[in-house]
Amino acid sequence: MLVTFEGIDGVGKTTQLNLLKEIYKDAIFTKEPGGTKFGEQLREILLNQNISFRSEILLFLADRSEHYERVIKPNLGNLIISDRGFISGVAYAMANDPSLDIENLMLFNKFALNNDFGSKFVFFKIDEKSLISRLNLRHTSDNIEKRGIKYLLRVQDYMQMIFKNSKFNVLEIDANDEILNIHKKIKEFIG
Repeated sequence: MLVTFEGIDGVGKTTQLNLLKEIYKDAIFTKEPGGTKFGEQLREILLNQNISFRSEILLFLADRSEHYERVIKPNLGNLIISDRGFISGVAYAMANDPSLDIENLMLFNKFALNNDFGSKFVFFKIDEKSLISRLNLRHTSDNIEKRGIKYLLRVQDYMQMIFKNSKFNVLEIDANDEILNIHKKIKEFIG
C-alpha cells in the first residue's frame, strides 16, 4: 500500500514521517523528488538552479517515473510512505502557470506512474499566519520557498482543488493541530 503525504513546505510532514518511522519499522519511507540516485541529482537541480517552469515539470515527471519503477513498483506488497508525490507535482505546476491544462498534467502523471496513483493520501493544510511563522524559523530556503508565501498558498489551494475533484482516499490534516493528535489520526488512517 502506498500512502503519500502531500502539503507545502512547513506543514509538519517531516515531523509526522519521523514519528511513523518509529512505529512502522518494516515500511519503505521515500520521497519525491530524491527517492532514487537519479532523483537525488534532479532534486539538486530543481532546488538550486533556475530553470524554466516547463523544464521543471518534465524533470519532476522523469523523477516520478524513475521513482515508481525503482522504489514503488518493487515494493507494492509492503507499506510505502512517500513524502510528496504527483499531487504536489500537478499543484506546483499549476501555481507556476495557471493556464496549464490540468487534465494533460494528470495524463502525464498517469503515464509516469503506470496508471498507479497509490492507495491513500494525507493532505496537510495550514493558514497563512502559521506558515509565515514556521518558515521564519528556518535558516535557509530553496528556490521553491523563495517564490514566497502567496505562491506556496496557491500551491496548497491547487492541492485542495485536486483532492476535492478526485475520488482518492484522503485524510485532511489541520497542520495547527497538536503533533500527537495528528499522529494518532494518521495511524488510524493507515490502519
